[in-house]
Amino acid sequence: MRQCGKSLRIALGVCSLAGLALMPLESHAQLQQQPQQQQQQQQLVIRFVRDPDPAPELKAKDVNGKELSLEAYKGKVVLLNFWATWCGPCRAEIPSLIRIQEAYKDRLQIIGMDVDDDDQEQLREFVKKQGINYPVATTSVPVRLAYGGIGALPTVFVINQDSKVVQKHVGLFNPALYEIEARALLGLPVPARVETFEDTGEVFLKHADRASMLPGVDTSKLTPEQRMAALHKLNAETCDCGCRYTLAQCRIHDPACNISKERAAAVVKESAKLPAKDAPENTTAPASSEPSGPADPPKPRSRK
Repeated sequence: MRQCGKSLRIALGVCSLAGLALMPLESHAQLQQQPQQQQQQQQLVIRFVRDPDPAPELKAKDVNGKELSLEAYKGKVVLLNFWATWCGPCRAEIPSLIRIQEAYKDRLQIIGMDVDDDDQEQLREFVKKQGINYPVATTSVPVRLAYGGIGALPTVFVINQDSKVVQKHVGLFNPALYEIEARALLGLPVPARVETFEDTGEVFLKHADRASMLPGVDTSKLTPEQRMAALHKLNAETCDCGCRYTLAQCRIHDPACNISKERAAAVVKESAKLPAKDAPENTTAPASSEPSGPADPPKPRSRK
């Protein structure tokens, strides 16, 4: 399982969800009967984007040839799941996703966006064999790029009833987390406290310019002015690894990239030599547009 923490943004981490079973609608009464101390011990903190972006539209046909679009599910919570049949963690979560879809079929919709399977007949057979009860479609390159480039599988975007993206999870998580988040968005009782956060690139890379800290980039020895100068350059310079992202976006999208890591360290070192008066006067890093991404995105990795 993926380590608890960073991209999940819940206080106790996903590992603490291991003991939580899927929670059907009927569990409200049971939850109320639990001792207050026990409820407090179970309580998690889940976080949603404060001012979420509209979910990019997707136009596709599912494995049965039926037209698929987000517009058709407006008013429902949507779990947009990017996956592939060859991805072990993706396959592992399918049974739980099937149960969630059945339990909340009137108020929630799971959509499976297959990323890297070319044989439609084999995909159709896989869906049938697994008993998947939610639509599955093959993901086009434009859709992958619209959602920031899918670098690892599974990747799940949580979309609220207003068709806005409020959270993103990369890697294998206990599906109970998805259910708790969906229930919170639907106004149903949950054993969690809900908080909000500003998207600084964790959900959509176009917001990387809002970040004051980046993975693997140490600006602790810089003055505030020097730090702003460094962030300004990290959001303006393109990474040379071929991702076509800015250095800041690459650090968020792929913290393992040594090219952006080394160049970012050099930028920090250069900024440390700047006197305060040479730093940009603005107090925020420059806005950066969503990169177009490579014409043919690299094959996403399977995340445990």
